[in-house]
Amino acid sequence: MSFTFAYIGVLGALLLLPALAWLKSLLNRKPAFLYSSAGLVRAVARKSESKASVILNWLRWLVLACFIIALARPRFVEAKRQIEASGIDIVICVDLSTSMLAEDFKDENGDRINRLAMAKKVVKEFIEKRPSDRIGLIAFAGEAHVAGPLTLDHDYLLNNLERLTFHYIVDGTAIGSGLVAAVNRLREVKSKSKIVVMMTDGENTGGEVTPISAANAAEALGIKVYTIGVGTRGLAPMPVYHGAGRPALDRRGQQIYRQSEVTIDEETLTEIADRTGGKYFRADSADTLRKVYAEIDELEKTKVVIKKSQRVEELLHWPILIGLILLLTEVALVNTIFRRIP
Repeated sequence: MSFTFAYIGVLGALLLLPALAWLKSLLNRKPAFLYSSAGLVRAVARKSESKASVILNWLRWLVLACFIIALARPRFVEAKRQIEASGIDIVICVDLSTSMLAEDFKDENGDRINRLAMAKKVVKEFIEKRPSDRIGLIAFAGEAHVAGPLTLDHDYLLNNLERLTFHYIVDGTAIGSGLVAAVNRLREVKSKSKIVVMMTDGENTGGEVTPISAANAAEALGIKVYTIGVGTRGLAPMPVYHGAGRPALDRRGQQIYRQSEVTIDEETLTEIADRTGGKYFRADSADTLRKVYAEIDELEKTKVVIKKSQRVEELLHWPILIGLILLLTEVALVNTIFRRIP
């Protein structure tokens, strides 16, 4: 990163300041008058020049110099860097319904983990593998919410992904609403390939749009939808919570679980994928969920376009700030220490 000026020619005005100062001193010369004592002349001259005249004049010229520097727009300019842009836009839809609390997955240490925590881990890995894609994030339960717009700033996106939690949205499973929200993110986008990855563990239970209607909208706009049914087969351990969201504990202080039946509408998810040219996957373990995202990663590859980018950090606010401080200092001195007494 280098320091430079956007309009370096403006700095030439600084060279005029000494000449202007000299000219001003000539114009401000007052006619000579007689003093009865040479000592009195020296005292008066010393007082007026050393205090008011010199200090205030210096402040005024420094203020002017600061504003000239600001007009030249000082800045830090980063060397041009290359950015990879694949031309693929991907929106990931994550189910936040309470059924995602079911702990039928295991992490790397073999510890039981709920579906949402596992999904966030795998989505994070998927995003990190595709640095040249614009990726967005939709969270849905009883309704849909845009958790992250399409962006190449994946650090920002991953922070938003990490914040997703239960009770983030009203409970339910509005698959159609989630898909429509994703389609709306991609509607006006002009890219070679537009993809939705929808992950859910249940059946559509709400929303104003049916999943098939949303799929028809995606098909009409050329948006490919990959659907993933998340959850084991049969029964899954579901932690019990009180109405206030507090975990229900037994006498030993351990979390109470109940066995919940896994009901994924695979027929609808398959139809959504088939209508849009995508594919349906069933992920019943951490390993299969990772394989699903790995397969999607392989299916959606394209040539990378290199774009040049240059970051500029403007610094003109600093000379403006310094100039204003000096100007206020001059005003304060004129009205206090160097105030003229009639």
